[in-house]
Amino acid sequence: MRIANVLSLGVKELRGLLRDPMMLALIVFAFSVSIYTASTAMPEQLNKTPIAIVDEDRSPLSGRIADAFMPPYFLTPLLITQSEMDRRMDAGLDTFALDIPPDFQRHLLDGDRPVIQLNVDATRMSQAFAGSGYVQSIVAGEIDSFLRRYRANEAAPIELAMRVRFNPSLTVAWFSAVIEVVNNVTMLSIILTGAALIREREHGTIDHLLAMPVTPLEIMAGKIWSMALVVLIACGLSLAFVVKGLLGVPIEGSVSLFLAGAAVHLFATTSMGILLGTVARSMPQFGMLIVLVLIPLEMLSGGQTPRESMPEFIQYLMLGAPTTHFVALAQAILFRGAGLDTVWPQLVFTAAIGVALFALALAWFRRALLDAA
Repeated sequence: MRIANVLSLGVKELRGLLRDPMMLALIVFAFSVSIYTASTAMPEQLNKTPIAIVDEDRSPLSGRIADAFMPPYFLTPLLITQSEMDRRMDAGLDTFALDIPPDFQRHLLDGDRPVIQLNVDATRMSQAFAGSGYVQSIVAGEIDSFLRRYRANEAAPIELAMRVRFNPSLTVAWFSAVIEVVNNVTMLSIILTGAALIREREHGTIDHLLAMPVTPLEIMAGKIWSMALVVLIACGLSLAFVVKGLLGVPIEGSVSLFLAGAAVHLFATTSMGILLGTVARSMPQFGMLIVLVLIPLEMLSGGQTPRESMPEFIQYLMLGAPTTHFVALAQAILFRGAGLDTVWPQLVFTAAIGVALFALALAWFRRALLDAA
């Protein structure tokens, strides 16, 4: 392999990319607007959640419970009747409907254990899952505060001191921004390299390359380093100006070490892009392959859901994916400030997977060129 040929072929790919406005727009969008919207579009907590209350008790305690649901977490509770509750839930007008039974306060003061019914519209997934805990906490807090006026206040036997590390304010946007950068690095590296190969095949320029004194290895290497460089530069700019600048996410570790890990990851994912671009015979086929590959890589790599909560078979299977190790590396460096002594296993595993993918892609690419010849 001659380095001069690899550099020249890579420069050719960069010039081709500069003449493709749609790909340039995709890169800019993926590392700016996409990251910002993914971090800010979903509210971090309940916001203006509709709730209705059936107050069959009409006591001071039931009034306190109704008054405890205040904006901005909840809309002002709407007092309805028992007959209206199911109809409003069926119509999707309320996410929560709280039914306080008759004589609730009297039974509570008598030492009984009366039951309050909470109806939840689970189709409103984000509000339903988070809001159920909010509603239970508010109701329990009001009842506890009310009972303290009538019963002796017993001190709790223990006190829980909570210490939140790496994200003290529990800001969801901090986590979402970094994970979106990681996902977009994987997505764009696969798309750019695969699309570049298919574009050459469709335009017939691959035949011109075969007539030149270049080898399949040099053609692949030129595409890999050029597309990886573009994604790496875009990733670094996004971390500096979008993640840290616009969103204010604190980066604990070394950005240089993260970019070095991203470069190793890009070697693996660009090789995967060449492999998919070789297998696919057209751009629509490549798009379908991208969907089938990217969704499992992003959902099962540990970025969205901790790997420990997945079935053991999936955990072991995803160890063969470069994204699993890259997500662990990115979280360790950017969130926890880890150094090379901590993340070197992820670097080694990612590099090994990259070598395997590169060898497989090269074998398929050579076979495709022989078939074309």
